[in-house]
Amino acid sequence: MFFRKSSSFSDNDLPSVIQACRANDSRAQRILFKQFFGYAKSICLRYTSSVEEAEDVLNEGFLKAFQHLDSYNEALPFKAWLRTILVNTAISHYRRNSRFEQQSSLESGEQVALDNDVVDQIAADEILALVQKLNPTHRTVFMMHVVDGYSLHEIAELLNHNEATVRSNYSRARQKLQQLIKQAYPFHVKSGPAASVPYHEN
Repeated sequence: MFFRKSSSFSDNDLPSVIQACRANDSRAQRILFKQFFGYAKSICLRYTSSVEEAEDVLNEGFLKAFQHLDSYNEALPFKAWLRTILVNTAISHYRRNSRFEQQSSLESGEQVALDNDVVDQIAADEILALVQKLNPTHRTVFMMHVVDGYSLHEIAELLNHNEATVRSNYSRARQKLQQLIKQAYPFHVKSGPAASVPYHEN
């Protein structure tokens, strides 16, 4: 476990908490963990299919964060640094537990377009619940590209797969999520050309 000894710091001063964590201060580590627990868990939930799985990724991610705090540049936002650690941990978790779908051809089928006001009527947590219904491959590619901003080329490199396969799985993820939105919100969705799927980050 990463909790160890104690030193002096101010609970409300993030730089001093981080500095104490670098010295393996157990109370500082608990405070940092508590302060960013909700934020971290929301990220992990996006990449996993259950709360239990998300907590496994979260704990592993925080452990890595504490082990690599010396690499954190305090001139940059800590949240952004922690987010990168958590996303990379989620990717590693996915690679350990899933087999990537080696298919590069797109499936045909009806796509749906969203009415202009649907974004305002679907809460972020409701969309997240639908995203979690996607299979692990589609969910991971979708979250990396839409929410965390990775290019499809970068995703292919991180997952060690060719870009055509990643592009195919991203397209399928969009189609499946659009179908789920259509089923959940039939009065706000109409058939038509493919539209981008809305997502509001907390």
